[in-house]
Amino acid sequence: MAAMGLIANGGNAKSLAFEAIRLAKKGDIEGARAKLKESDASLLEAHNSQTGMLTEEAQGHHMNVTLLVVHSQDHLMNAITFRDLAGEMVDLYEKLYQSGSLKK
Repeated sequence: MAAMGLIANGGNAKSLAFEAIRLAKKGDIEGARAKLKESDASLLEAHNSQTGMLTEEAQGHHMNVTLLVVHSQDHLMNAITFRDLAGEMVDLYEKLYQSGSLKK
């Protein structure tokens, strides 16, 4: 179940970060920042699932490393990377709109 939490929340975080980029591209920086906050909340949930898995491992309750577990970790890492990039892109769009280089 923890692996599914990583996949679901990681996927949701990545989708929300993508929405943030789309909103920023249209000039809705406030909406984009709200989507990034939602993305962060999903990443926190995913991180909590991961922490639970690590805690169990540290307590000697070893998990079988299945393809699903590997996939879940990959999903989370991609979501974190994408969220970081989305934040940078929102910042860039904001500067471009403020400078007048882009118009709504």
